Amino acid sequence: MITLQQIDAFIEKIPPSPKILKQTLALLDQGDLVQAAKVAQNDPALNAYLKELVNKPLYGFKNEVTNISQIFGILGVSRSQQAAYNYMISLLSPAKWKLFKLNKSSFYDLQAGLSVNWHKITAHLQIEDKNLQSAVALLPASIIVSEALFCEKIEDVQLLRSVDEIDLNTILQRLCNMDLFDICERISQKWEMPQNIADIVQASSGIKPSQDETNNKLGKWMHLLLFYTLSKPVFIEAGLNDFIDFQIDYVSDIYDDFSTLMEIS
Repeated sequence: MITLQQIDAFIEKIPPSPKILKQTLALLDQGDLVQAAKVAQNDPALNAYLKELVNKPLYGFKNEVTNISQIFGILGVSRSQQAAYNYMISLLSPAKWKLFKLNKSSFYDLQAGLSVNWHKITAHLQIEDKNLQSAVALLPASIIVSEALFCEKIEDVQLLRSVDEIDLNTILQRLCNMDLFDICERISQKWEMPQNIADIVQASSGIKPSQDETNNKLGKWMHLLLFYTLSKPVFIEAGLNDFIDFQIDYVSDIYDDFSTLMEIS
């Protein structure tokens, strides 16, 4: 059994605290895009990450965007903060994944896909909230933590999967008494996000609905987004879709709306 202390030790690494990144996030939290861009320009790694991320086809820019001020200006405060969180998480991404068949490029694709489509969803719902925009970054963060936890017991995990074909969330619960969404919640607490973010993420599991109607509705949208994203061939091959057990009854009232929205370019 992996102890809560071991889990917290992994989560404690999120986020790392490079000075420039902390300053950038603080300025974005204040809504100061101009100063945030000026500070971010002093971190070559952050610059390179943002340029690679936003120039992925999913973002839909016709011409390559290379200037940080331009990137922040196009994304706006909420999405720039989300991108900074994504960079923070990428710093913890393992150089070589052992359990999940991921690499740097496919992990960035995961972040980009979730970010772009979550923004599409919140815009559709007419919600503008920095913390809510950044909430979708919790899933890639929890996948990194899960990879680290699984690697502590890699032989046990592989044996369970080969013999009983147990899903990853069940294995996580057996190893540490927490599932992927519990880990998301603990990371949200580490980031000092509002409690409603944890409620939404837990609701997105499809089996732990929120008592709050608004949070529950957002949880349904996030559940569909996670299933939609992790059902793509690259993430099925990586083994990530095994985290999400699609709960059609839970999301039946918004399923058609979601499908239509994802078809819009």
